[in-house]
Amino acid sequence: MNPKEQKRFDRLYAKHLRALKLQGYSESTIDVYARAVRRVSEHFDCVPDKLGEDQLAEYFSALIDSHSWSTVRVDRNGLQFFWAEVLKRDWQWVEMIKPPQVRSLPDVLSVSEVEQLIGAARKLRYRVFVLATYSMGLRLSETLALEVSDIDAARRRVHIRRGKGHKDRLVPLPELTYQGLRALWAKHRHPRLLFPNPVGSPERIREASTHMDRGGTQQAVKALLADCGIKKRSRSIHCATAWPPICSSRV
Repeated sequence: MNPKEQKRFDRLYAKHLRALKLQGYSESTIDVYARAVRRVSEHFDCVPDKLGEDQLAEYFSALIDSHSWSTVRVDRNGLQFFWAEVLKRDWQWVEMIKPPQVRSLPDVLSVSEVEQLIGAARKLRYRVFVLATYSMGLRLSETLALEVSDIDAARRRVHIRRGKGHKDRLVPLPELTYQGLRALWAKHRHPRLLFPNPVGSPERIREASTHMDRGGTQQAVKALLADCGIKKRSRSIHCATAWPPICSSRV
C-alpha cells in the first residue's frame, strides 16, 4: 500500500474505532472488529473500501479454509459495521456468508471438580479466581474486572458491572468467597482492583492500572483442568450446584 493509500486507510480505521467506541461496544469487541478490518486490508494490500463483492467472496472463502467459523462470523460482523457505519454503504453482500448454526450446551463442572481445581492451584490468586468465578456464576472477564467497591460486605452481595449485554446485576456473595477475596486483597492491598496485574514488586502491584491478563488466566485454568484430568472446555464451563461449606479450608 503506497503512503497516500496508507494515510487514507489510517483515517478510515481511526473513524472505525471511534464509531465502535461511541456505540458502546466492549473493548474485546472493538479489538476483534478492528482486527477484521486490518486483516482484509493486509490480505489485499489496499484500503477495504475499494473491494468488490467478488473479492470479498474470495476472501471469506479463503478465511473459511484457514480459520474457525467463529472467526469468520466475527470478521463478517466487523466488516459489516465498517461498511455501514464508516463507509455508509450498502452491505447486503454479507448475506452470502452463512455460518452454520451450532447450539451446544456449556460443560458443567461438579462441585468436587471445582474443589479439585482449587486444590491444584498453587497460587492464591488463581485459587480465589476459580472460587469466585464458580461460586458466583461469573464469566472470566467479570471476575477479573471485580473492584473493591463492588463488594457489599454488609449485604453479602457483589455488583457486577457491564456484564453480558452491558447490563449491571447483583449476585449473592457466599461467605467462603468473601473470605477468599479478603485473603487475596490482604496480600496485595490494591486500592481499587481485586485481581490486579501481578507482575513486579509488591509496590508495583499495588499501583497496577490493569487487572490480571485474560489470556494468561485462561491458560492457567486450562492447565488446572489438565492437571486434574478434567476434560472440559475452560471457556464454557459452569458450576453444577451452589458452593458447599465443606471446602472452606481450601483458602
